[in-house]
Amino acid sequence: MIETLATSETPELLRRLNMLLEQELRCQPKLSGLRLIESAHDNGLRMTARLRDFEVKDLLSLIHFFGFSTETFSLAVNYLDRFLSKMKVQAKHLGCVGLSCFYLAVKAVEEEINVPLAADLIRISQYRFTVSDLMRMEGILLEKLCGKPNVTTAFQFLQLYHSVLRDNLSNERKKHLSFDRLETQLKACHCRIAFSKAKPSVLALSIIALGAEEKLLELMEMVECFRVHSKINGRELSFWKELVSKCLTEYSSSKCSKPNAQKLKWIVSGRTARQLKHSYYRIAHLPTIPETGFSIMEEKVE
Repeated sequence: MIETLATSETPELLRRLNMLLEQELRCQPKLSGLRLIESAHDNGLRMTARLRDFEVKDLLSLIHFFGFSTETFSLAVNYLDRFLSKMKVQAKHLGCVGLSCFYLAVKAVEEEINVPLAADLIRISQYRFTVSDLMRMEGILLEKLCGKPNVTTAFQFLQLYHSVLRDNLSNERKKHLSFDRLETQLKACHCRIAFSKAKPSVLALSIIALGAEEKLLELMEMVECFRVHSKINGRELSFWKELVSKCLTEYSSSKCSKPNAQKLKWIVSGRTARQLKHSYYRIAHLPTIPETGFSIMEEKVE
């Protein structure tokens, strides 16, 4: 069993793992809402899986541009999917919803000195809604997400599983377990709405298990210990591991549209951002969000 793994750090890591396992189902997207999004036809008005995935790739571009952490990205995706799975959102409001999720995640995770001004963030993102729109959307998000800015994410499980593995591997074998590579794979999975239906612990362990298959038998044995400890069904793990493998294969293809921070790199400072001309904006049709609220988003998904 995993409790027999012996290093000075392992007991504390396992305590944190048990805490995350206890909490992970409390703040996850509604499966029924995610399925409705996946089944929706693209008519330019309704939320669809394609629009959701496109928005997440935009958020990842912002993460790369600002140099923010994968933890921030994972949290922003959690906020977005929970909100979209609970509320009916018009496509034209998606940019404001996504950027508000991003901003809430940044303020929850990153150091305060690194948090951009709301006005600069909007300009760098090349949207035309206002700071007031963003702040009102933040209030709606916090209300609908029950005011819980700190939740359990796949990144936290990935980090803990990786830490326990490293604590119990020799220095020579640790080189087979690159956390940077695991983070990159997690970010690729977050760009597909399908993976938001997996429990965070399952998604994280699927990514690690896929890598372990290619490396060491010892790693596979430890992954099996994690599976048993985390009470993850073996067939469930195999199912998501296969989907992760397929996703990463497609993501590495030259045909795959990947997040691109290059389109943002010509903006070099907040001063430059404040001087952008309206003609540079890539979304010109989004109306100012009315003070009266988001009537189209007040209808809950059954």
